[in-house]
Amino acid sequence: MLNELLNAGLSPWVLLPLLLVAMVAGFVDTLAGGGGMLTVPALMLALPPDAALATNKLQGSFGTLSATWYFVCRGQIRFRKLLPGIIACALGAAAGAAVVQWLPPDLLRKVLPLLLATVALLFIFMPSLGTMEREARLPYGHFVSGALFPLGFYDGFLGPGTGSFLMLALIALRGYTLQNATIEAKAYNATTNLMSLFVFLAGGRVIWLVGLMMAVGQLLGARLAAGLIISKGNRLIRPAVITMSLLMSGYLAYRFWF
Repeated sequence: MLNELLNAGLSPWVLLPLLLVAMVAGFVDTLAGGGGMLTVPALMLALPPDAALATNKLQGSFGTLSATWYFVCRGQIRFRKLLPGIIACALGAAAGAAVVQWLPPDLLRKVLPLLLATVALLFIFMPSLGTMEREARLPYGHFVSGALFPLGFYDGFLGPGTGSFLMLALIALRGYTLQNATIEAKAYNATTNLMSLFVFLAGGRVIWLVGLMMAVGQLLGARLAAGLIISKGNRLIRPAVITMSLLMSGYLAYRFWF
């Protein structure tokens, strides 16, 4: 693995800053999504673009899987109940990753900042959103096909903000609280990350030493944030979602509009 790093033209000393970035990203991503806004630019500074994106999926998958496993161990997630949604997310992500090979995603990239800004504005101007459970507007079967499959497709196709969109869909369509939506969204997001990772692994562009080192940071950051989600709930998640949605919107607008 060290030879792999040297062949990529990297000093072993670059691993420590990337580990620290991944730790912060794992914490942020578990709370509100948007961790890739930190890890992708950091990896782009060190690696070629294709290797950076592939390695980012490897390290990011560890964060979502770590948070998901934490919630499973505490009885917050029951996989048997969520299995149809997990399958839909996996199929959607696989389809999105396949389609992105030949369909230009430029139009979606230009619309994405507006969608993320809308997420933030909804939480700002609707302070009661996600504070209590409400009656579901869609039965789970319809939610799986009408929301989870398309969001899985989106994550495989492009990706930024998937966690935020999953949370909003669970609140708006299934009547979840923000806390419960954040927890369940992790299982779906972990699925889409893994499926996208498999596509990148097939391409052989992952820098394993970098990805696994950053995965350690992701595990630590995600574990800390997962504990805070259970203990602090909406009081912590709401401002985090608003802040990260606005930051992602601004970052992506700068990147794709100018």
